[in-house]
Amino acid sequence: MVTTITDVLNIWNDMGVFSYVIPFLLIFAVVYAVLEKTKILGDENKGILAIISVSVGLLSLQFDFVSEFFSVIFPRFGIGLSIFLVLIIMIGFFIPKDKDIGKMKWIGYVVGIGAVIWALSAWDEWTNYAGFGGWFTDNFWALIVLGIIVAVIVVVANSDKKTSVVKE
Repeated sequence: MVTTITDVLNIWNDMGVFSYVIPFLLIFAVVYAVLEKTKILGDENKGILAIISVSVGLLSLQFDFVSEFFSVIFPRFGIGLSIFLVLIIMIGFFIPKDKDIGKMKWIGYVVGIGAVIWALSAWDEWTNYAGFGGWFTDNFWALIVLGIIVAVIVVVANSDKKTSVVKE
């Protein structure tokens, strides 16, 4: 007998909803939206767009790579969103209301890129196909320092462009 939400989610998991149905729906929707938006096959071919989207969705689930990858990336994406939300809340505590915080979108980029790298480094299939799983773990801090150096270079290069404009 089903008594809790946990039981329902476990039953859905046993039925393959999270491994096959939801990834299929996500891939189908994205492929269909891209084909619809680009109008690559014209305006009247919605049936063909649906057939192509269903085919790509089903073929992508054929060898469980997508299911396994989604089971790694989306939990980490959720953690990344949680970190992002906490950072935004903390920034909201300390930045005055009239101050422009539009320049702080880099926080979202850092958290998003970090979640993707974390997911790729933990995905077992990635390490089997010339991925960087163990290498990433060994060189984590070197990559962080490299990222900071690149960020400083970008900031300095962009600040020179703004100050070098001649005012008449």
